[in-house]
Amino acid sequence: MLSAPSFAPTGEFLHRTGPTPLAAVTLDPALGPVWCKLEFLNPSGSTKDRIARHILEKARRRGVLKPGDTVVEASSGSTSIALALACAQMGMKFVAFIPSSATNERSLMIEALGGRVIRVEGGMARVLEAAREAAATEGWFESRQFENPDNTEAHRLFTGPEILSQIGGSSVDAVVSGVGTGGTLRGLWEAFRDAGCDVSAHAAIPCCGEVFGANAECCSLAFSSDVPGVVECLSAIYESWKQGGDNGNLREWRIDDRRCLELTRELWKLGFPVGPSSGLNYAAALEVLREKGPDAKVVTVFPDRMERYFSHKIFDGLRM
Repeated sequence: MLSAPSFAPTGEFLHRTGPTPLAAVTLDPALGPVWCKLEFLNPSGSTKDRIARHILEKARRRGVLKPGDTVVEASSGSTSIALALACAQMGMKFVAFIPSSATNERSLMIEALGGRVIRVEGGMARVLEAAREAAATEGWFESRQFENPDNTEAHRLFTGPEILSQIGGSSVDAVVSGVGTGGTLRGLWEAFRDAGCDVSAHAAIPCCGEVFGANAECCSLAFSSDVPGVVECLSAIYESWKQGGDNGNLREWRIDDRRCLELTRELWKLGFPVGPSSGLNYAAALEVLREKGPDAKVVTVFPDRMERYFSHKIFDGLRM
């Protein structure tokens, strides 16, 4: 049974969290640094805190949401964790529909924050369908991360300007990110473009899905050979942008899964407690930097923290 207070709880801190750091990370001295936004330092441990807060705050201001209401999302984990935290802060209930293959750490985090988890057999397309059906039946609010323009807007209004205020020279030449919803990459590119940067957009895509499992949101599983056909156009945010003319000459970089794991572990050794999507993003950013030259300002994000992957194969060899 879901429960939530009928009033907005005290102690709400979401408006008081500061900008996440931007770090110049060098793993290959011959290429130079990649500028990495440390999004794993957000309150719930991922960049999805930004869209969760922005979507729910806008809905609350419009009167669409109020304390005690129920929010629903189809999410392989990170967005659901972020929404569970935001709903707990705002006095709302939350239901997460996730793939049955998602790591158990994610379910535990959602439930610890007061959310309810419903596992669905099949790929993300089926998970989305199940969430929509439940929302229509129960009258729940759908945050719709894969199509909601507020997803992109959160990064255009907040993440992008933060980066521009932090990076030397206040200019960006290229932005790189894995694509699940596409909101991070599209929103950052739009923020940099609107600020006058001559910036290109680059999507990082793992060449197969074995490393990333069901984490569609940060790791581009929508483009993986492990999820054929039906999920290829999972995100309306990304697909509409990709097909449009105003997309920063968008390029897609296919990165070997083993390379993603290798770089993630190298980032650990530098003290970055990140998940495998950070290895994916950094690997693609290195390819962009190699093409553009060591003086280019290439920006990417480290989307989430390592603890939600303890049962993932990336920790093979470290478990007792």
